[in-house]
Amino acid sequence: MTEGILNVSDDNFEEEVLKNELPVLVDFWAVWCAPCQMIVPILEYLVENYKDKLKICKLNVDENMKTSSNYGVRSIPTILLFKDGELKETMIGALPQDKIIDMISKHL
Repeated sequence: MTEGILNVSDDNFEEEVLKNELPVLVDFWAVWCAPCQMIVPILEYLVENYKDKLKICKLNVDENMKTSSNYGVRSIPTILLFKDGELKETMIGALPQDKIIDMISKHL
């Protein structure tokens, strides 16, 4: 796991994501998902360039079905953006970096 990207789970999702002061991007992924691996370099870029403005997390859907189900995640990768404990944006699929940055920029 890349430094700066936090693994979250059903157990710590509320504390790490919903109660965070910064906007939080959560990547819902799985080990077997090839498109999920394709967005890792984008997440690494975001960690480097938005480290004081945005928290980046990953949630393994196979290990954390409760949270995945709560947010209706049916296909992966799914990226959810939370701000002030509320879901603000949803993106599904391995989207290009500029689309993800556009989504994030509206909430910083």
